[in-house]
Amino acid sequence: MIPRRQFMSGLASVPVVLTAGRGLASSPMQIVVTTGMIADAARQIAGEDAEVRALMGPGVDPHAYRQTRSDIVAMGRADAVLWHGLYLEAQMETFLEELQSRVPVTAVAETLSRDLLLAHEDYEGRFDPHVWMVPSLWKEVVIAVRDALTDLRPEAAERFAANTRAHLSDIDRIGAYADQVLASVPQEQRVLVTAHDAFNYFGAAYDYEVLGIQGISTESEAGLQRIGDLVDLLVDRGVRAVFVESSVSDRNVRALIEGATAQGHEVAIGGELFSDAMGAPGTYEGTYIGMIDHNATVIARALGGTAPERGIDGLLGAGG
Repeated sequence: MIPRRQFMSGLASVPVVLTAGRGLASSPMQIVVTTGMIADAARQIAGEDAEVRALMGPGVDPHAYRQTRSDIVAMGRADAVLWHGLYLEAQMETFLEELQSRVPVTAVAETLSRDLLLAHEDYEGRFDPHVWMVPSLWKEVVIAVRDALTDLRPEAAERFAANTRAHLSDIDRIGAYADQVLASVPQEQRVLVTAHDAFNYFGAAYDYEVLGIQGISTESEAGLQRIGDLVDLLVDRGVRAVFVESSVSDRNVRALIEGATAQGHEVAIGGELFSDAMGAPGTYEGTYIGMIDHNATVIARALGGTAPERGIDGLLGAGG
């Protein structure tokens, strides 16, 4: 984390000037966001009214991400900064809280009602931040993004509201698809083993037992005892597939597979899931809808359910 003195001197070096967006209602707002999921929501809602820059791209782990000097400059000059909150951007939290004195800053997931959030024994005093895994929860975050953009440009409120309604309709549709294909997995096969504990909301929503090798934060370490216990579970329960994640090393997942093989139980990699980051920009999987389509389809097919190979509209794996 950048020390306070270095942070303040870094911001002090950013000139406060009238940027392309700031104060000019006819120009696109300059919006800086942390994650790709928030960037997608902001682009869907704002359209041509904003230029959105995401700090964290595909394969980037938000738990461990630290702001760069160019990030500091971009955020200091932005019309607004949107971040997730709930301690997802753990290494940036102090910086973002300090930034509020210079730029409008909104933690969009912090607007969720606390009774919708999950606590975790490894995350004392905080909530699990991975709410985007469930479309019905993510809709609430999308509304918070809409409200933040509307506060910046109230004259565009009707456009933003219409765009939000359209996007929420798309989220409802992909949510219904996820409900359908994930319910097709036999109950005894609904065991989701992944690299880290990013799928607890998913498990609660779709009635899956979810087991992460690491804790909620990828900063936690997976001990040999944890891996050994999970190997025993794979063997005892006959789990047929485990999953790697696009933003987390697959080292521990492969150790599980090797351990199960040593006990005479074959386990396959069911596929790569998007956990803390989406797919590449310009691809279907680089959108929130594509991310959920991919995860639901891959999980259902790998665990014995029924789902079309290329997802709800045949777009999975289509490239840019």
